[in-house]
Amino acid sequence: MELGDLISPEAVSPSLKVKNKKQLLQELSAHAAKLTGLEERDIFDTLLQRERLSSTGLGEGLAIPHGKIAGLRHIIGIFAHLAVPIDFDAADGRPVDLVFLLLAPEGAGADHLKALARVSRLLRDRHALEKLRGSKDRNALYAILTEEAASDAA
Repeated sequence: MELGDLISPEAVSPSLKVKNKKQLLQELSAHAAKLTGLEERDIFDTLLQRERLSSTGLGEGLAIPHGKIAGLRHIIGIFAHLAVPIDFDAADGRPVDLVFLLLAPEGAGADHLKALARVSRLLRDRHALEKLRGSKDRNALYAILTEEAASDAA
């Protein structure tokens, strides 16, 4: 599974301005609704429910909010580089500046887990993180996400 299959250039936000976790999830839900045609509120509620279980803030400034959504046809991703890091209740207590939202169809099962693992591997790569944090250009971020994923898989 390649990140290029999950994300498009339109799904990359190069300098997203939000003040807190709730506003971030709202912005990501709105973006996902535009890309999928699904209801923004349904997406937001799903993400909020998942965050109530435990934070998807991994530490080191990274978060992978995710959930399964009824009516979604395939797994999609949205990447956001935040203009200013925010508190995300991450395991290490550090603020988050890189976010990869992952939404999957209700019946995705193993594919959802594979996509989460793929995103997690990329975001744990120090070289990729430096490049992602060093860019505020949508096309450059998209290229980094898809190139790093491709070279990682090789």
